[in-house]
Amino acid sequence: MSADTEGVMDCGEWAGLGSEALYQALRTMYTIRYFEEKAEELYALGKVHGTMHLYIGEEAVAVGACLALRPDDYILSTHRGHGHCLAKGADVKRMMAEFMGKAAGYCCGRGGSMHIADVGTGNLGANGVVGGGLPIAPGVGLGITLQRSDRICLCFFGDGAANGGAFHESLNLAAIWKLPVVYLCENNQYALSLPFRKGFAIERISLRAASYGMPGITVDGNDLFAVYEAVRDAAVRARRGEGPSLIEAVTYRWRGHSKSDRQRYRTREEVREWMARDPIARLRARMVEAGFFSDEALEQLSAECRQAIEDAVAFAEEADEPDPSTIMDGVYA
Repeated sequence: MSADTEGVMDCGEWAGLGSEALYQALRTMYTIRYFEEKAEELYALGKVHGTMHLYIGEEAVAVGACLALRPDDYILSTHRGHGHCLAKGADVKRMMAEFMGKAAGYCCGRGGSMHIADVGTGNLGANGVVGGGLPIAPGVGLGITLQRSDRICLCFFGDGAANGGAFHESLNLAAIWKLPVVYLCENNQYALSLPFRKGFAIERISLRAASYGMPGITVDGNDLFAVYEAVRDAAVRARRGEGPSLIEAVTYRWRGHSKSDRQRYRTREEVREWMARDPIARLRARMVEAGFFSDEALEQLSAECRQAIEDAVAFAEEADEPDPSTIMDGVYA
């Protein structure tokens, strides 16, 4: 166990998940991985505009977390949000269309990479502001409470956002009012180029939970089961009216912060070390070892997911460009 994962909680065997749930979880993880790889390719070909923040290497966090939610629960995403959107149930064709700025996209091509929302699946949107979902989370939680609903809101954010003022204000307010919010910090080791060890004087971000009177736990973010169990338990607590929880998932982004990042702050050896902990390969190996599926069956699943991404690209490329006459749509409420 490396210094980065020392003291991180391991999951129980299978965490109560059946083979079909695991099969669908692996399908979603493959879909996210291949979507991101294709997004990187399209960017290099000049078929998308702006920048993007790739989720490759972090798939177990989004999928494990959303697996623990109900379809009617809400999530708040981040600028690195493609994986969150797909894990919550978004249609990959509409995702790709939005990514390529087409009218068939979720936001009619206006959102692009960093502002995709899918309210129908409970995804209240990605956000170009670092930690932008944090101040929104108590509002969503308060709305749920006033509606006397037992939904919850899961708020994704990164380790960099945990050092912003909105983090402290959000957790404090949610704790005071016992709001049904689960805070999930994706600690991928770098706030752009600032290493986690240089940005925090504490060993674990989850230790901050004690300051607000809520539970805090750190889990291995490359272990689908560990993430699932932590979010499941926090969701149960929130639905009981016991308030928010803070979960830190320790993971790693294989690519740079964005496409403009030259990655001079980390070594190739470090990247290779983390790539060896690939969350997809890890889950697949456990499923085969358990006898749930053959390696051949899971290779077929992988191929199906690759083809689904190619189909999504074809759909997006054939979709119409936004009509210039609609440019003011959505500007005024």
